Amino acid sequence: MKASLTLAAWSLAAVLAGVTPQALAGEGHDHGDAPAPAAGPALPRFTAVSELFELVGVVDGKHITLYLDRFADNSPVKDATLELQLDGKAIPLETHADGEFEATLQDALNPGVVSVTATVVAGQDADLLAGELDLHEQAAEVHDESAGPSLQSYAGWLGAGVLVIGLVGWAALRKGNARNRSAGGVA
Repeated sequence: MKASLTLAAWSLAAVLAGVTPQALAGEGHDHGDAPAPAAGPALPRFTAVSELFELVGVVDGKHITLYLDRFADNSPVKDATLELQLDGKAIPLETHADGEFEATLQDALNPGVVSVTATVVAGQDADLLAGELDLHEQAAEVHDESAGPSLQSYAGWLGAGVLVIGLVGWAALRKGNARNRSAGGVA
């Protein structure tokens, strides 16, 4: 009898724990607006690598930022001249720092694969780099939190399942105790 009461108590505690309402902060007790997410979608980028140089380009709409490094030690290339072509069209560049260049396109790039060619001249070193930029259309779908079920929507079902399992266990223990009493019990 004691075991069945213990099982019933634990079952009830599990059910009550599963269906507790969400704790909400009252006025003046919240912590303000939630911080903005630290990560978002990454901007499209490309790389072009040779034995001497490594070029990384980051595309943000009509703006392209280019980083030119030495392949051997990843140091920025000083006093370099860089010529860039996207799909065979020359793109004018501005130098901002050692190994850093920027370009502003007249029109945003169309989705698809864009061939990238860069000519680098740095002192006695010269090289031709080639790569590809794979642009995808941004998904028009907006993630809707209410579209899918949440964990809270399953809390009631979880609680009911635990209750049913508890009741079945309690019934089994009760039936076992009734059998032992009718058979005289075990000494």
